[in-house]
Amino acid sequence: MFKFDSLRGRLLWNLSLLLVALMLASGFSAYFNGREAADTAYDRTLLASARTIAAGLSQRDGSLSADVPYVALDTFAYDSAGRIYYQVNDIHQQLISGYEQLPAPPAGTPRTDDYPALARFYNGQYQGQNVRVVSLLKAVSEPNMNGMAEIRVAETDEARVAMARSLMADTLLRLGMLGLGALIVVWFAVSAALRPLERLRTAVEERQPDDLRPLPLVSVQRELRPLVQALNHFTERLRGQFERQAQFIADAAHELRTPLAVLKARLELGLRANDAQTWRMTLEQAANDTDRLTQLANQLLSLARIENGARAIAEGGAQLLDLSQLARELGMAMAPLAHARGVALALEADQPVWMRGEPTLLSELLSNLVDNALAHTPKGGNVILRVTPHAVLEVEDDGPGIPLVDRERVFERFYRRNHEVAGSGLGLAIVGEICRAHLAPISLHDGAQGGLKVRVSFVLAGGRTQTL
Repeated sequence: MFKFDSLRGRLLWNLSLLLVALMLASGFSAYFNGREAADTAYDRTLLASARTIAAGLSQRDGSLSADVPYVALDTFAYDSAGRIYYQVNDIHQQLISGYEQLPAPPAGTPRTDDYPALARFYNGQYQGQNVRVVSLLKAVSEPNMNGMAEIRVAETDEARVAMARSLMADTLLRLGMLGLGALIVVWFAVSAALRPLERLRTAVEERQPDDLRPLPLVSVQRELRPLVQALNHFTERLRGQFERQAQFIADAAHELRTPLAVLKARLELGLRANDAQTWRMTLEQAANDTDRLTQLANQLLSLARIENGARAIAEGGAQLLDLSQLARELGMAMAPLAHARGVALALEADQPVWMRGEPTLLSELLSNLVDNALAHTPKGGNVILRVTPHAVLEVEDDGPGIPLVDRERVFERFYRRNHEVAGSGLGLAIVGEICRAHLAPISLHDGAQGGLKVRVSFVLAGGRTQTL
C-alpha cells in the first residue's frame, strides 16, 4: 500500500502503530471494565438468590432446615450461560442443604458495602471451574438456637467472561473502524499536503540544466519555505561558481591566446630568416616565451588545485604542521633565485608555530609571496620572510610598493598593475584563494623601507586567530 522510505508511508506506519497500541490498551481496559460491570450485575443476582434461600430457613425439632421450593431451585440451578451452586450451613457450620465443599471465604475477605446485608463476595475454584461466590450470614434467634447461619451461592464465570469479551470486542470494533477512518483521512490529508512538494519536484525536473533561477515560494507551505530558501541559496552559490569558472576559462583563454600568437609569430619570422644569428635569437626568444607559458599553465593548475584543497580542509582533512618549518624550507629553495637577482632573502622564524592546513597549498602561498617580492625588489634590495609566534606570516620587500587604490584589485585574477613587469597577474590571486581556503585574513601594508609588507594571519592549532 505504501513504502516505508516515503514520508507518507512512514507517517501512516507510525500512526498505525500508535493506533494499534491504543486499541490494545483500550481493549484490555474494556475487558476489565466489562468484567467489573458483569460482576456488579451478577453479584446482585447471587445475593438475591442467597436471600431467597435465607428466607426459607426454619427451625424444626431443635435443628435448622432449609425449605427451598422446587420452583426456586429450577430458577437458579441452571442458567443460559453458566451453572449455579448453593450451600446452606447451620450455626455450627454443618451442611444442611446444597452442594458439598463449596469454597469458604478466604481469611480477611471484607463485607460488602454495596448492599445492606452481611454478605461477602469472592472468587474461588469448584470442581475445576472458576466460580464467583457470595457468602450471606443469616441471624438465627430461637429459644433453642442462637447464632449465624451461612448461605453460599456460587456461579461459574462463563456469563461474566462472555459479557466482558462482548464489551471488549465491541470496543475494538469501534476503535478499529475509527482507526481505519483516521488512516484514510490522514492518507488524503498527507497527499494534499505533499502536493506542493510534487509541484516543486516537477518544476525542478522540467528545468534545463543551465536554468539556475530561484524556485518560487508562492505555492509552498510555511514549513517548507526554509528548505526552498536553502535550495535557492545553494543554487545562487552554484550559479556564482559557474559564472566564475566561465569567466576564469574566458580569461585563461585570452591570456594564453596572446603569448601563443606571439610565439607562433616569432617562429614564423625565424623560419623566413637565412642567417644563423637570427635563428638563434628567435630560439632564445621562443624559449623565454615558453617559460612564461609554462609559468602561466602552472599557475592555472594551481588555481584548479586550490578548490580540491579547500574542499579537503572543509571536510576535516587539514594537517597539523609547523609554519616556521614550511617557511624555512621555502626560503632554502628560493635562496638561489634571490642570489641570482641580487636580492638578500632573510628568514625570521625563531620557534615552531603549529597550525592546521594543507601543506601543498601553503607551500604555493609562500612561493608566490616570495616570488612576487623578489620580482619587485631592485637589485641590492632585501626581502624578509617572517613567522611570528602568533601564526602571523609576513613577507616584506624594498620595492616600490602598491598604492592604496590598487591594493584591493591586486587579488583579482589576471590583474597586472604594471604591464612592463613580467607576470601573469595570478600570483596574488592564488594567494588570496589559499587564504580564503584556510580562513586566514590577508592584508597589505607599507614596509619599513617604503616597500610592501604582506601579512597573513593563520589560526593556531589551539583555535586562536591573531589579527595585528
